Amino acid sequence: MTDIATMPRPVSFGRRLKRFMADRPLIPLIILLIILVVILQILRPGILNERWIANTAKFAIPLAILAGCQTMTMLTGGIDLSVGTVATMSAFIMATQIVNQDPAVAFLLAMLPAVLIGLINGIGVGVFRVHPLIMTLGTSLIGTGFLQVYQRTVIASGARIPDFLNWLGTGLTYGFPNALLLFVPVAVLIVFMLNRTGFGRLLYAVGDNERAARLSGVRYWQVITALYVLSSLLAGITGLLYIGLIKAPSLSLAEPLVLPSVAAAVIGGTSIFGGRGGYTGTIVGALILTVLTTLLTILQMPEGGRRILFGFIVLFVTAAYLRIIEDR
Repeated sequence: MTDIATMPRPVSFGRRLKRFMADRPLIPLIILLIILVVILQILRPGILNERWIANTAKFAIPLAILAGCQTMTMLTGGIDLSVGTVATMSAFIMATQIVNQDPAVAFLLAMLPAVLIGLINGIGVGVFRVHPLIMTLGTSLIGTGFLQVYQRTVIASGARIPDFLNWLGTGLTYGFPNALLLFVPVAVLIVFMLNRTGFGRLLYAVGDNERAARLSGVRYWQVITALYVLSSLLAGITGLLYIGLIKAPSLSLAEPLVLPSVAAAVIGGTSIFGGRGGYTGTIVGALILTVLTTLLTILQMPEGGRRILFGFIVLFVTAAYLRIIEDR
C-alpha cells in the first residue's frame, strides 16, 4: 500500500496562479491593460477610436524607451535616475543650437552630454563601485546645474523645434504615429540584444550573481560602462523625440517621466534586484501607465496624486514579486 504521508500534496489554486503569473507575466499584464481600456470606455463612451489609439501610442513611446533604459540597468541590479536629465539636456541643446548650427552639428552637440553622463555613470558604478542610485542621482543634479548655466548663454538666441522632430513626434502616416519609425527599431534592438547576444546574457549574469560572473571571467566594469553609455544614448534620443511631441523646450522637460519609467519596468516584470525581466513586458507596462494617466485625467486627479499612485504601484509590484519568489 502507498503510504498516505508520502503522497504529494495537491497544489493549491493560489500557488498555481502565482506560478502561472511568474512564468507568463505578459498574460496578466495584457488582461490589466484591457480592463483599463474597458473602464475608460465606460467612463467616456466613444473615446476608444483610431485617434485616441494614435495619441496614446505617441505618449507611450517616449516612456517605453526610457523604461527600456531602466529595464537594462535593473537587470544588473542597478537603476538610472539620470535619464530624465539626459533627455532634457539633449532636447534643450538641440532646440537652441539648431538656431545657428547645421542640423547634423546640432545633433552631435545634443548627444554629447548623453555620452559624457553615461561614461561618468558607468565608471562610477563599474570602477569605483558607487551605488547606481547615488551615482545616477548625483549626475542628474550636476547635469541640471550645467543646463541652468547653459540656458543663460543662449537665452538671447532663442529656441526652435526642428521640423523633422515635429513630424516625428506628432505626425501620423496612414493613421500610425511617425514615432513608430524610431521606436520599432529601438525595441527590436533591445529585445534582440537581451535575448540573442552575449552582452545581454552578461547583463542577466551580473544581476543574478555578480560574484559568480566575476569568477567566470566577466569584466564587470566594461559591462557596466557599456550599459550606462547605451542607457544615456537612448535617453538622449528620447529627449529629441519628446521635444517634437511637446513642442516646448524647458529645463524640466522629461523629468516627470523618470518615476513612471521605473514603474513601467517594474510592472513589466523586471526585478529591481537584478537577473530577471525583459523588455516586452516593459512595453506593455508603459502602455498600462499611459492609459492609466488618461483615466486619472478624466477623474481629474492632480499630478501629485499621480506620482503618489505610481510610487504605490512600484511598492506593490515589488512586494508581490518577493512573495512569488518566496513561494516558488
